[in-house]
Amino acid sequence: MSDTNVSQDKINRAVWRACDTFRGTVDPSIYKDYVLTMLFVKYLSDVWQDHWEEYQREHGDHPELIRELMQNERFVLPPEANFYSLYERRHEPGNGERIDKALHAIEETNIQKLSDVFQDISFNSNKLGDEKQKNEILKDLLEDFHKPELNLRPSRIGRLDIIGNAYEFLIAEFASTSGKKAGEFYTPAEVSELIAELLAPKEGDEICDPACGSGSLLLKCANQIRNAHNGSKRFALYGQEAIGSTWALAKMNMFLHGVDNHKIEWGDTLRNPKLLDDKGRLKLFDVVAANPPFSLDKWGHDGAGDDPYGRFRRGVPPKTKGDYAFISHMVETLKPKTGRMAVVVPHGVLFRASSEGKIREQLIGENLLDAVIGLPEKLFFGTGIPAAILLFRQDKGDDNVLFIDASREFQPGKNQNALSGENISKIVETYNARADVDKYAHLATQEEIAENDFNLNIPRYVDTFEEEEEIDLMAVRAERKQLKEKLAGLEQEMEAYLKELGYGQ
Repeated sequence: MSDTNVSQDKINRAVWRACDTFRGTVDPSIYKDYVLTMLFVKYLSDVWQDHWEEYQREHGDHPELIRELMQNERFVLPPEANFYSLYERRHEPGNGERIDKALHAIEETNIQKLSDVFQDISFNSNKLGDEKQKNEILKDLLEDFHKPELNLRPSRIGRLDIIGNAYEFLIAEFASTSGKKAGEFYTPAEVSELIAELLAPKEGDEICDPACGSGSLLLKCANQIRNAHNGSKRFALYGQEAIGSTWALAKMNMFLHGVDNHKIEWGDTLRNPKLLDDKGRLKLFDVVAANPPFSLDKWGHDGAGDDPYGRFRRGVPPKTKGDYAFISHMVETLKPKTGRMAVVVPHGVLFRASSEGKIREQLIGENLLDAVIGLPEKLFFGTGIPAAILLFRQDKGDDNVLFIDASREFQPGKNQNALSGENISKIVETYNARADVDKYAHLATQEEIAENDFNLNIPRYVDTFEEEEEIDLMAVRAERKQLKEKLAGLEQEMEAYLKELGYGQ
């Protein structure tokens, strides 16, 4: 029976409480993967149990028939890999080994969808302490996820998105406590939303994130299509991620959101791009979006001059800053007529000279750069610096570049700022209108940009200077005179009080 009291917030709070088992014992950067993986296993088990019981009600208690029917599910769950089997044996030694075997069994029976997803996670690892401590921690974790509020059955919680959203919530919470490492796996939800709205994906689009992290940006793009077209699945998501554990998060994230029309590859996009067409060339996409690592050191400079895909024909970026390496890769993967792209960059990308300046000049000269949007500071986990979004299009209707300074409009937070829905709407509306807005946006010609030596620093184009109010010196003088007179009067009063009290005699 569906529980009408179940809300996204209740589920989020429950999964966050499940982390209590690890707090004070294991660092969040380590236990993140254990909690997220256990949430995944619990969800699979609850869906499986729910559907099994549904078939039981329809066909009676005929296990062989039900097993046959269950083969048509999105996944197959072996009996020994069921969360409840693990929970029943939680007091026995060997919890870590049993959970690892369960993960392996899930992979083996769902090889097409979940191959290698769990290869970077081991519940039997010494990271969780010696055998006794590890067994106790995992017993507590199983008990945490067995609590009634974490019953994740579809018949109880309804929409699939609740689980996907809970997964995203956990990733965001871990990001907020992970310092610089957070940028490796998570782009703040509102920034992903902004990028998705700017790119406006359509039905039939092929969408790619070459530095996809946990996949949140790809999913935001998918939601644009699903929300506009009654849950349509007429799109395809592609991604590549260099870090194995983060690639696994992306695969599980896609699964939990019910998105099977995806291809997420594991590997270094700059050194070894894996999203290729049937002739071994870079695959081309309608939409390309990414928040790649800022100014990545050791990005593969030494082999870039002989890049077999011709990505660096405009120039090889500097050895210690990979920003234009990602930009160059992304531009080369745009479809000739429909391709549009958004990339998050540090502000240095807008004005740094030398090889980066030459690449920038060529991109502008080819009329690919569509807009430069300055974002507020402290939006991204692990860094307080402000960033910008560069938008490129293959189908530009003019040869101008729109500059938007959105750096002063945000929701302030204690450690992290955020973009409100209103902030996002203003940016998107300004981008679509493509016109000057006083102290906020300017549509610059190529001539203007050339006059600025192809420097894209936003203050060169958007004047946000506020004139200070003129000071009336005569009024200030009169006010000062009044204050002096008042002060003299107070001095006299004080003198009288002191005499009365016998001081100053």
